[in-house]
Amino acid sequence: MDICNSAYVQHGRRRISVQVIKNVQAMVKDADGSSDIKHGAAVVQRSARVLGALLLNINEDKDERRWQSTVKACHQRCADRTLRVLEQNGSIFIKLGQHLSSMNYLLPLEWTRTFIPLQDHCPQSSYEAIEQMFIDDTGQPIAAHFDDFDRQPIGAASLAQVHLATMKGAKVAVKVQHPALQKWVPLDLALTRFTFSTLKYFFPEYDLEWLSNEMELSLPQELDFALEGKNAMATKKYFEMCSDSPLLVPHVYWGRQRILVMEYVAGHRTDDLAYLDSNGIDRDEVSAALARIFNEMIFGDTPLHCDPHGGNIAIRRNNLRTKHNFDVILYDHGLYRDISVRMRRDYARLWLAVIDANEVDMRKYARAVAGITDDQFPLFASAITGRDYRAVTTSVVSIRSEEEKEVVSGAMGDGMLQELVQLLGQVPRIVLLILKTNDLTRSLDESLQTREGPVRNFLILARYCSRTVFREQMEIINSSGSMLWPWNVLQRLAAYTSYLRVEAKLSLYEWYIFFRRFARLSPIASI
Repeated sequence: MDICNSAYVQHGRRRISVQVIKNVQAMVKDADGSSDIKHGAAVVQRSARVLGALLLNINEDKDERRWQSTVKACHQRCADRTLRVLEQNGSIFIKLGQHLSSMNYLLPLEWTRTFIPLQDHCPQSSYEAIEQMFIDDTGQPIAAHFDDFDRQPIGAASLAQVHLATMKGAKVAVKVQHPALQKWVPLDLALTRFTFSTLKYFFPEYDLEWLSNEMELSLPQELDFALEGKNAMATKKYFEMCSDSPLLVPHVYWGRQRILVMEYVAGHRTDDLAYLDSNGIDRDEVSAALARIFNEMIFGDTPLHCDPHGGNIAIRRNNLRTKHNFDVILYDHGLYRDISVRMRRDYARLWLAVIDANEVDMRKYARAVAGITDDQFPLFASAITGRDYRAVTTSVVSIRSEEEKEVVSGAMGDGMLQELVQLLGQVPRIVLLILKTNDLTRSLDESLQTREGPVRNFLILARYCSRTVFREQMEIINSSGSMLWPWNVLQRLAAYTSYLRVEAKLSLYEWYIFFRRFARLSPIASI
């Protein structure tokens, strides 16, 4: 079931009007109550776009609900209509659309594919507006901070844009927030909350309010560039201690609430395969490096970067490294979350069970991680892996075919979507962010079109999970008494032996994969 084939007829038009009016009143109460005439007109226009598209989508040709063959066309019309509103309103609506475009585990393909252009379609603020923001926030014009400042941004995103500048002889990147955001964020958050609450009222089986709740929690963090600077430097310091990691985080010089000045480091998108190939950068090694970086964030002692989409990661050649010949540049450090030790450990055991196709343990740790019941488990397993449930219970470490992608997408229109929406509304928010990170990194890996497929990345994941479980075992043993007690010595030896056995097995698999790649043999379908 979905919005395009739900039982609309039970809701009369009068009921729609009454509820919409109530929600609009609540929305306006929350929004900025400026008396400025131009601003008031813009508020009305901005709100009318959202309200109009929402009503049309809810009232989408109900006759088409009788014909399942036309559901895809209905989805496409609603998605196209929504895209126009997101583009016209800009601001955080672009951010929302970018997030929705990556949710192919939840939304029909007609929606996610339609929103993909929003990844590159972002507004630009004028130089005059940026100049005024500098004066408002620092008390000085741009010229007082920089020797030279390029008036045209080199890139623009939904929340900010980046200008090149020179400061004390050093080339820097200046990230500036769109000045208009300060004016529109209260209204736009209210509009987003209004939209999802209205959808929930008419389609209670599709409760997406957790999306707007997460946005209201995350957006203030993403709009605090001083906090982003601290996050960036903490991540930079942590990964500099990982000697074999190719991660590069640009140095931050200074930051304010809406301004961030950092080292200028340029690179190419991960899906720029021509650049990688022409510079002798191995796609499989890039994929493996990305897997290690984000697994370190999930299972290591550092917060998780929760927005690793293609626009926030770049690759550049670097011949000075010993293990790799490239850097992985990570931008946009506004959204980080801490994962508790207990969550890391249970999540590690969950993935070890998934890789081993151990359904009993999968169910056990799915309950521990997200409170998943036995009835919900098949759907949750598909959500965390992006795979059909049959693949999860046989060999998730296999290449995802186009046929499987279509099967999963088709299931979203056959009743599974409703269940998934309800499920995601129940799980802890940190689990949602981990799912989002998994989905984005999986998408990055598929865009690299590696020769090894997902097998090597699952081996890397298994290694991190194994280490996490081993550390937990050693901690339990060490807390149970003297290290010299015979029983503790035996337990420690058994745990260490088991860990070494798993490490040796994983190393042999990696060497086997490397040999097959070196010999130009076909990739392993599964392990």
